[in-house]
Amino acid sequence: MQEEKTKCLIIGSGPAGYTAAIYASRANLHPIVYEGMQPGGQLTITTIVENYPGYPEGKSGIEMMDDMRRQALRFGADIRTGEILSVDLSQRPFTCKTDSDSIIIADTIIIATGSSARWLGLESESVYRGYGVSTCATCDGFFYRNKVVAVVGGGDTAAEEAVYLSTICKKVYLIHRRDELRASKVMQKRVFESPNIEVVWNHIPIEILGQIEGFSKYVTGVRLENTKTKEEKEIALDGVFIAIGHHPNTELFKGQLALDEENYIITQAGTSLTNVKGVFAAGDVQDRSYKQAITAAAGGCRAAIDAERFLKFQD
Repeated sequence: MQEEKTKCLIIGSGPAGYTAAIYASRANLHPIVYEGMQPGGQLTITTIVENYPGYPEGKSGIEMMDDMRRQALRFGADIRTGEILSVDLSQRPFTCKTDSDSIIIADTIIIATGSSARWLGLESESVYRGYGVSTCATCDGFFYRNKVVAVVGGGDTAAEEAVYLSTICKKVYLIHRRDELRASKVMQKRVFESPNIEVVWNHIPIEILGQIEGFSKYVTGVRLENTKTKEEKEIALDGVFIAIGHHPNTELFKGQLALDEENYIITQAGTSLTNVKGVFAAGDVQDRSYKQAITAAAGGCRAAIDAERFLKFQD
């Protein structure tokens, strides 16, 4: 089994991982970056990012992440496609196993594994996942051109998905469990101004309806329950997009790092330091409050500087 050593291993990509790679590279830490299953992170499934400084006209999430990745490469980061499958944080240097069956021995680790989309947890949702049920409108919206779809959720993600789909689909239902949206005012305005978006207030999906014919599956509708009256109704449609938030990707670190009640990595206030010396966390994997590209990038910067200082002044 091949072994290699590094001063700094960065697990994950996105704004946090790539920014950490830029700063760590400029500090001559020669970081190795494992991008994970979704190189570029959640931002790669966002259409236009309008609130990141330096892009006055907005820019697609994919393009922005490609810019950050190329900047990290320019300064010498060793960016690899693949995953870290296991980590041993019991002693330094840390031992990490990759999906290519190699071993990375790291003096420091920066965790930037981000978060993943939440699902409703319905059995029917699992049956039609990938066959009419999706969490990514920009990925799958093309398949529903001139069709009827629903978006489930009430935050910025749900609002953005609904607005994007409204430019493609004939009709978009935005299904929300409450009587007001949690989305920002600007996103709410865009939802309400879209003539083919209908908000279905005070309802939750209780079943995804569909047909299975041999090896073929497709969605035909959704059964909803009124959260106040408990009455049920059905809506005929062709696809359902789930946009109810995300959970931190911390499964790899359970039992080794301190996590909060929602499994976010706990860091010392104002730093990226975890409860294990030499291990740092940045981005959505430890940020339960802001979850913005700009704060993730700032976290990546902080983690790289913290790692550099740790290596310089370690006991």
